[in-house]
Amino acid sequence: MSTPVGTPRLEAASERANRRRGLLLALPSYVYLIVLFAIPLVFVGVYSFASRSRTGKPELADWNLDAVAKLLDSTVLQIAWRSTWLALLNTVLCLLVAYPFAYYIATRRERVRNMLLLLVMIPFWTNFLVRTYAWRVLLDSDGLVTRLGEGLGLWGSMLFSAPAVFLGLLYGFLPFMVLPLYAAIERVDWSLVEAARDLYASGWKAFRRVTLPLTRPGIIAGSILVFIPSLGAYVTPDILGGAKTTLLGNYIVGQFLAARNWPVGSAVSMAILIVMLIATTVYFRSGGRTF
Repeated sequence: MSTPVGTPRLEAASERANRRRGLLLALPSYVYLIVLFAIPLVFVGVYSFASRSRTGKPELADWNLDAVAKLLDSTVLQIAWRSTWLALLNTVLCLLVAYPFAYYIATRRERVRNMLLLLVMIPFWTNFLVRTYAWRVLLDSDGLVTRLGEGLGLWGSMLFSAPAVFLGLLYGFLPFMVLPLYAAIERVDWSLVEAARDLYASGWKAFRRVTLPLTRPGIIAGSILVFIPSLGAYVTPDILGGAKTTLLGNYIVGQFLAARNWPVGSAVSMAILIVMLIATTVYFRSGGRTF
């Protein structure tokens, strides 16, 4: 019995049918993204050019760049610098802490590796707000961390300070750095490292010239996953920093709820979104490739 030979017309029809099936399968996701992501972003972008009335209601009739110009205000720039500095510092420290830990996990036997990965993911089983409030108890004047610091003569109560916010950010986003690093390290071809050692490369040189480049996608992915939420963090600065440490997330919420200045809040939100898009583009152009 002869096998039917496909024709270009049949192949084109099959390809169109596959595209239609793919579109139908992805339709709920498209609807979700358009309704809950694209349309709200359009409203935020439009409100960035609106005017604020005396009652706090945004007016779309008189479009202007007043809210966009507010981005260059000294207060906004100071908050943006503080947020960027804390986000960068948190990203770097998360990388320094997470890389050795992820390396250790990836090089253990399967049973130990699975147990350590479970420990990394356990914090995700608890609400982030609850975990942040737990740190507030620990950092309070009667908290365990404060009493330990006072007993050692190193620090006092850190609550409502920049170190408290930084500690909360480090704790909250460390797993987002560990997991991508583990995935990248676990895929490393260790025969390449052995070959480097056979060619008389030291352990540090083999790591720097072989292991580190091979795990670069994980470093970039983890850095983006930590930096972006750290930059727009709201819960951690609000609970652990109070009014003394205002970051961009707190400023945006204040503009919408307290000051009732929706145009300024929208403009700052769009600025953060642009930064996120740039960071994501960097990832797909650099970290998304195989090194």
